[in-house]
Parts: sequence; structure tokens; C-alpha cells
Amino acid sequence: MTSRHDWTTTPISTDILRGALDLERTGRGMLPHRLPARARRQIPDGQMAMAESQPSGVRLAFRTRATAVELDVVATKRVYPGAPPRPDGVYELLVDGRPAARASAPDGDTLTIDLASMTSRTRPGPVETLRFTGLPDNEKDVEIWLPHDETTHLVALRTDAPLRSPRPSGRPVWLHHGSSISQGSNATAPTGTWPALAASLGGAELINLGFSGSALLDPFTARAMRDTPADLISVKIGINLVNADLMRLRAFGPAVHGFLDTIREGHPTAPLLVVSPVCCPIHETTPGPCAPDYSATGEGRLRFVAMGDPAESAAGKLTLTVIRDELARIVADRAATDPHLHYLDGLDLYGESDHAELPLPDDLHPGPAAHRRIADRFAHRAFGHDGPFRPKNR
Repeated sequence: MTSRHDWTTTPISTDILRGALDLERTGRGMLPHRLPARARRQIPDGQMAMAESQPSGVRLAFRTRATAVELDVVATKRVYPGAPPRPDGVYELLVDGRPAARASAPDGDTLTIDLASMTSRTRPGPVETLRFTGLPDNEKDVEIWLPHDETTHLVALRTDAPLRSPRPSGRPVWLHHGSSISQGSNATAPTGTWPALAASLGGAELINLGFSGSALLDPFTARAMRDTPADLISVKIGINLVNADLMRLRAFGPAVHGFLDTIREGHPTAPLLVVSPVCCPIHETTPGPCAPDYSATGEGRLRFVAMGDPAESAAGKLTLTVIRDELARIVADRAATDPHLHYLDGLDLYGESDHAELPLPDDLHPGPAAHRRIADRFAHRAFGHDGPFRPKNR
């Protein structure tokens, strides 16, 4: 901490936190969670526990005249033996909604994950201080978006002028659930994930429940969505069910119905948009499971391959093509008694021609330009003039 400023320390609390469903006090600081404690007690695996603790869409938000801000954090750095090093997570500071600065924590706890044995170990690391200076000397709204894919303990927040909770934005709250694509895999910054971009274009306050590898129709996720206040809701279903080889067609339909039924218990009339998978050639007609392919690590990248047999879909194994057909049928059936339920084909967001132009860098997740394209199209189809999320006064 420098001595050039007269610092005010503000406790990290839910009063200045947006996009999280819980805030846990730990020995390393305050840890934002994207699932409540009740749901976390039911998580069956480390992948889901890690994903929900990664603060995609979570941001500190406050109003202040401060020209300098310091944030002490403990970031969790992931290491996958045999895979290329991961870039540091990005913290983005916005002033009155406009990007103003970025920072990263180069060190922190280290989580080493062996994908072959699915074992992990953690080495504790230091607290890092992120500094944002030269901010405008006037009253302003400030947001600090946390890394979308790097678990972050918030230790301390300092400013060179007092801060207070932000004013109500008046924007509708959009609650979204999806896979790693929704969490933001391969996006380069937290405001560059497609849900964050679409929320900005649509004028909505985002709560992002995109969980890497873990959009699996879990009942505890549906209950969390049921109990979270929201004006607009979307669920993007499919890719993880295929690449985890989790269930067969017989179980899929009832599981989708149950997930939607639970959401409707808490949001009976909110616009609810079901989104099917975007194009992913390795799984369009080939079932899972999906596995990492290390043959491209010499090129500095990790690829994924589908391990199933296309002939197995006849016996009920899921592919993206099967899932799109089934989701369209389910939504059409339910919409007869639920006029606020809608369907969006993921191929309208990113289809075969988009893949030819903007291929998936690892054969599974879109790159930054594709995130932007998906966001633009989602905003047009969901928030546009004829979309289910359009403002009510249109």
C-alpha cells in the first residue's frame, strides 16, 4: 500500500457486491459464491464446486469520488500438467459503465489438477494488491468485475475517498444458467463473456450461473434459480450432458421438465427462454464422453475430442442434434399452457457457417470474437423488438 493517499477501508459485503448469490467469510478473505450454501452442500464433485466459486459476472459496485482504488485479493491459479499455462485472470474496472482499467494478480494459491486421474492439490500463495489510479475526480459509479474463471478471495477494499452503495439501476435482472461457454471459457476478460456482453447490449443486470462442465440439470441449481429474484430467465441446455455422457434420452426429457417446473415454482410468469446448444462439430452427431487431446500442446493449445460412437445414439445416447430436437418438442408442448416460455435454437447464435469463419479454438469453446457474435445475436433475438426479453413498454 502506498503512502500517497489517505485511504478509507470498506468492508466487503453484499451491499457492494452484484452477481453473487452468497458471500462466505473464510480464513483467506471473503469468497463470493454463485450458488447458495444449501446448494453447495449438495454438490457431488470438485468440478462443480470449483466452477461455482469462479466469479463469472460477479462485480463490486459502489459510488465514490475516489481517484484511486486498491483491492487485495487471493486468486487461485489453476495448473493442468501437460497442458499449456493458463493466462492470469483479469479484473476490469468500469467508470459509469465504461471500461477504465484492467489488472491481474500474478500470484496466489495454486490448484494443480491432473485431468488423467482427476486428482488435485492446492499450494497456498500470497495476497496480491491490485491498484487502479488516475480515476476522474468526480462522483461516479465504479464497478470492478472479477475474473470469470479464477476463484478470488476478496481480502480488503481501499479507496482515497469514502464510498457508498450504488443507486438502483432500474434495469431488469437477468438470471442465466449454462455451461462453460456461458461462464466464459476462452473469453479474455470478464466483460467479454457472451452473457456479460448481451446484458450490456440488452440493458440488464446479469446474474450468471454458467458453470464449466456442470450444466447438468442438477435439482440444486434449479432450486437456486427458483429462489433468486429475477425479471428475465434463460437456461442453456445440452453440451455438458453430451460431453459428460451423463444420461440417456429416456432420462433427459423428464429431467428438463423437472428443471423447468422447479424454476416456475418461484417465477410463474417471468419470461423463460430455453436455449439449445450452439454448433460444436465434435458432438453434433457423436455422443460423449469428451476427453482432452494433448497432441496439440506443442502448438500451445489444448484440444478436445468426442469418444463416443455415432451409432450409439440409436440406443439413446445424447448428441447435440438429438438434444435440439427434444428441447424444441418439450418447449412447444409446454408453451401450450405457459405463454411466457420460449425457445431459441443455439444454431441461430453460432451455427455451421459461423464455425467455418470463427472455429472453436479447442474444438469445444468459442473464442473472443465468437463470444461477441453470440452476444450480438442473443441480444437481438432476446432483447430485441420481438424478443421475449423486450422491455414491457415497447
